[in-house]
Amino acid sequence: MKIGNIDLGDRPVSLAPMEDVTDPSFRLICREMGASSVYTEFVSAEALIRDISSTTRKLTINNAERPVAIQIYGRDPEAMVEAAKIVEQAGPDILDINFGCPVKKVAGKGAGAGMLRDIPKMLAITEAVVKAVSLPVTVKTRLGWDCENKIITDLAPRLQDCGIKALTVHGRTRSQMYTGQADWTLIGQLKRDPRIEIPIIGNGDIITAEEAKQAFDTFGVDGIMVGRGAIGAPWVFKEIREYLDSGIYTPLSDAEKFDILRRQIRESIDRIDEYRGILHIRRHLAATPLFKGIPNFRESRIRLLRADKESELFDILDEIKSRFFVVV
Repeated sequence: MKIGNIDLGDRPVSLAPMEDVTDPSFRLICREMGASSVYTEFVSAEALIRDISSTTRKLTINNAERPVAIQIYGRDPEAMVEAAKIVEQAGPDILDINFGCPVKKVAGKGAGAGMLRDIPKMLAITEAVVKAVSLPVTVKTRLGWDCENKIITDLAPRLQDCGIKALTVHGRTRSQMYTGQADWTLIGQLKRDPRIEIPIIGNGDIITAEEAKQAFDTFGVDGIMVGRGAIGAPWVFKEIREYLDSGIYTPLSDAEKFDILRRQIRESIDRIDEYRGILHIRRHLAATPLFKGIPNFRESRIRLLRADKESELFDILDEIKSRFFVVV
């Protein structure tokens, strides 16, 4: 599959953009684990053109994580164009427009998935951004605003006409947020639409290698994107890639998974500082499937998520490993 001149290979599996998750360290780990491409945290166009330091830091990428996309969001066409030009100078491989974020502080202000209620403006922004940069521009969106307005099959050809090079669709409406089960039916319908010539990438509820293969086989998508299934489990990309390529996969050992979590902690602290780095990484520690199903784990979990020193956190991880795991 190609996005512009960027070749992502056969049946690519990409890391989805996620706020407070897809920082440079996590992106690099996911690439090392087999992700075909990675996306930054989404970047506010308004904050970017105001040169807000916490936002401009999100533009930091390195060659080892390529192909990498930077994703922007906003509701003002002029701001989006200016932000796109700033992003281009950062040197990503792809520029992605976020028309899918459902959270109130974004969608409620008319950006992200909020654009699903103002299609003329969505199309105007898309066309203007495409014309403003030489990068391949892509879009990520949802099925529609709510279940009564699943408009993606009519919207996709219009976005394509704006000049985008690929479209990622999350199989939920904005109103669903992240509840219920992702519906890939309309995503598959897009792939069968003779009007659609650009790659269609499916997103939503891909957690296992088997689910990834089923998405390709059942819905015929060109690529898939993994989001929440990778939080605390970047090794999911290794499992998916091996399963797609050979029909089998070899899971990492528990010891290797502990090593990856420790690396995430160290690199998060090095990137920010000890206190904020640990706060940032707690989401991964809370979500990791490594600890799922362990009996009598509640006390250890509470201690793990309350630790605010690197040494304390590593001691707790070592205790968990020796108490609940057989590691050779």
